[in-house]
Amino acid sequence: MSKYLFCYFIGNEPWEERIHFAISGDGLHFTPINNNREIITPTLGKKCVRDPFIVPERDGFYYIIGTNMKSEEGWLSNHALISWKSKDLINWTDETVIDIRDFGNEFADTTRAWAPEALWDENERKYFVYWSNSTIQNDCTAIYYAYTDDFKTLTYPKILFERPGVQTIDADIIRSPLDGLYYMYFKFEESQKIAYVTAKNLCGPYSGAPSVVSLAPTGVEGSNIYHLDGTDRYIMIMDEYGAHRYFAQETKNMRDFTALPKDCYSMDFSPRHGNIIKISDERFNALTEKFGV
Repeated sequence: MSKYLFCYFIGNEPWEERIHFAISGDGLHFTPINNNREIITPTLGKKCVRDPFIVPERDGFYYIIGTNMKSEEGWLSNHALISWKSKDLINWTDETVIDIRDFGNEFADTTRAWAPEALWDENERKYFVYWSNSTIQNDCTAIYYAYTDDFKTLTYPKILFERPGVQTIDADIIRSPLDGLYYMYFKFEESQKIAYVTAKNLCGPYSGAPSVVSLAPTGVEGSNIYHLDGTDRYIMIMDEYGAHRYFAQETKNMRDFTALPKDCYSMDFSPRHGNIIKISDERFNALTEKFGV
């Protein structure tokens, strides 16, 4: 793996709530493909997607899972996730809406199902999917998780992390190779920054007082952390939503971060809440041949 793919959306208008791709040779300087036009246009549910998360290839397939939401309907208007799969990053099939209300009980009146992400759980041999969820009865958004092997159905959701009385959204989890802990980064509502908690196991419990780590000068959300190939550096990107730009910082231990100078990275094509994965030269070349840069 020597190249990188950035999956994101670009804005709050329905025509901007689509899947977009950008590529990079160094993991820091990204160029949108397809002239920054959408790669995937949703056709089901709200026919819009936000907060897309692309899952690295495993057993021959990539997956994308996102928020099935049209923001012009309001921030309490969605109740479903949406997913696709692909063998080549070019042809995407199996578009599926996963309606959280279908679980019934406490989820029957879901008003937010936001920002899903997924990791492969070696112990369960399934994908661990987690997202932010709220209901009419409990408007305080918390992080829930479930398992899937096809991104079409989920097991019954369980609570992963909550802060009673505080909205908790945009979780992003990574396991540190240094201490073996799982770090969950999330939007810290009190200061509109990114904070983290840790756990020994993927499914928790995540504990400790949240530690704020984001160094952006304005409010941020939708963070994503990824490893820079061939180094001991991890890059965290985050959506500076009010400033219409992305902010980047780096760490070697998941706890202590340094802001990257603006000339050290480029994401100046209006991306919103997305994530970055490593891809092979073959996939990189196929994308540029198909869509151009």
